[in-house]
Amino acid sequence: MGSSNTRIVTKEKGIALLSPTAVAFEKKSGRIVALGAGAKRMLGKTPVGIEALRPVQGGVIAEPEAATRMLKRYFKRLEAVSLFHRPDVIVSVPCNINEVERRALEDTVYDAGARQVFIIEAPLAAALGAGLPVAGAKGNMIVNIGGGCTQVAVLSMGGIVISDSLRVGGIELDRAIVQFLRKKYELLCGELTAEMLKIKIGTAWPKFERGISEVAGRDLSGGLTATIKVSSADICEALYGRLEQITAMIKTTLEETPPELASDIYDIGIVLTGGGAMLEGLPELITRLTGIRTTRAKNAPACVCRGIYWCLGNPAAARFVRYRA
Repeated sequence: MGSSNTRIVTKEKGIALLSPTAVAFEKKSGRIVALGAGAKRMLGKTPVGIEALRPVQGGVIAEPEAATRMLKRYFKRLEAVSLFHRPDVIVSVPCNINEVERRALEDTVYDAGARQVFIIEAPLAAALGAGLPVAGAKGNMIVNIGGGCTQVAVLSMGGIVISDSLRVGGIELDRAIVQFLRKKYELLCGELTAEMLKIKIGTAWPKFERGISEVAGRDLSGGLTATIKVSSADICEALYGRLEQITAMIKTTLEETPPELASDIYDIGIVLTGGGAMLEGLPELITRLTGIRTTRAKNAPACVCRGIYWCLGNPAAARFVRYRA
């Protein structure tokens, strides 16, 4: 359950569900009126009496009731829960979350219908999904950039040696674009429009030119609707401050890494996973700022899910997951 998307993987089907983590419901009755993509399109557009929200923010549960109801619907859609069957569920959690946040996520999955809940830290799952040899003695560094947070971890001997997380992810990058357009062009647009710009012409490295795109919004100087042309250089400038925060966290983690593992990382390089890793030019930016070769994992957005899939029914996964009765 990510801040942007929820992915559910089953042993039989692989990735069986991919849907935005969003819910819209009537305030009075509490009836769900939209879920997933439909609810995401309603963010910032709902009339009086209907509320659309993201139940997971910053990688943790922000609205427990909404998150539980959403997950129940998804389990029902997949026919995972019935009167005679309740599934065992492995759920990924951000590294370095506190016990209250961890328990809130576990309770949400239990309340949605799980029989048992197993926990795996997202960077470890991402590393497994990316095919990194985490069980070996060599050090590997993974940077998982999700919708709500970015996590960096150094892994060795099947565990996390050192890790850190930052509440900056894809959603925060969208907000940075909104703020930039408001400041430079006096144009107010929504986060969904900003996300579209990020995907279409967004880049982290100035040398990657991805063209120009038109964007419509409210002209703050006159109050009417206006359309402007935004270049990939604008998006690069808008995102740089947030990306610099991510790079600073990577540098700090490297400084705190034991020397032998740091040497391995210098030889092997840094691997990026998560939806945020798909930003054009991001590996090149991190390589330039850290001096360590950085690559994007194959199918980076699905790495955590693929790591969990590897754990399903695999006796070797016992060392990577934890159980709460």
